[in-house]
Amino acid sequence: MRKSAKLVAAASTVAVLLSSLALVTPGVALADEAKAAEGKKIAENRKKGNCFTCHDYKGAHLPGNIGPPLVAMKARFPDKAKLRAQIWDATKNNPNTMMPPFGRHEILSDKEIDAVTEWVWTL
Repeated sequence: MRKSAKLVAAASTVAVLLSSLALVTPGVALADEAKAAEGKKIAENRKKGNCFTCHDYKGAHLPGNIGPPLVAMKARFPDKAKLRAQIWDATKNNPNTMMPPFGRHEILSDKEIDAVTEWVWTL
């Protein structure tokens, strides 16, 4: 096979791979956005997360200041699993925290904690 034919074949393979990624990635992004939107609803529900009572974040109405502001969360928690663990039971890292252990005390279900984690990670 000539060199130019090999380049064309390689370029075709790369194009096919990139186009297949483009088909998969938007669906994942939309699912994450929907989960984050659901998480925001849970976080702002006074009978569920009630996050703005203690935390300030962009768009919070009359936020509290007992907890740290929810900003730059991907930088503060590069590992999303650690953020989820913090929401599930913050007393593991800080026994004196004011944050309720949402998972351990069954305030939120695992599915709800996943959604809240997805939303917080976008902040």
